[in-house]
Amino acid sequence: MKKFKLLFFTLLAVILSFTAGYTQKFCYVDSEYILNQMTEYKSAQSQLDQLTNKWKDEIKQKMDEIEKLYNAYRAEQVLLPEEVRKKREDEIQKKEDDLNKFKEEKFGKNGELFKKRQELVKPIQDKVFEAIQKMASEEGFDFVFDKSGAVTMLYVNAKYDRSDEVLDILGVEVKNKKD
Repeated sequence: MKKFKLLFFTLLAVILSFTAGYTQKFCYVDSEYILNQMTEYKSAQSQLDQLTNKWKDEIKQKMDEIEKLYNAYRAEQVLLPEEVRKKREDEIQKKEDDLNKFKEEKFGKNGELFKKRQELVKPIQDKVFEAIQKMASEEGFDFVFDKSGAVTMLYVNAKYDRSDEVLDILGVEVKNKKD
């Protein structure tokens, strides 16, 4: 047992002395803050918002049209012959199917909004990522965390925030820098 304790403490001392000599530098950035400081990102976001609003208006118009058709059908349903009823039901169903197809084409997983976001925002995000890599490389950071991402940070010391340095590399002038 004494040999085991001696071996354990010797191993622990070696590990601690090794890690004490090799410190890792880390910092964090707030990519949401960085992006919101960039006029090109705001412009891209504005274009996406305009496109989204246009498509939402089209969807609302189509829904209103379907509702009118449905209300007219319900009001006349009892008086209509079977053949006409079936034709109206098919017409309403087709309009609903077209609406669902439209929604999927515009807002679906691989829809136009997704593609437009890739076209407009991804190059800006890549530019920010390159600036972060440059800053980390020049300052010798081993780890850079993103405060606004999925990583949850319960506490951060502001002295490790390098968001403004990334903005400097990007050439973005910030009026109210983070403190």
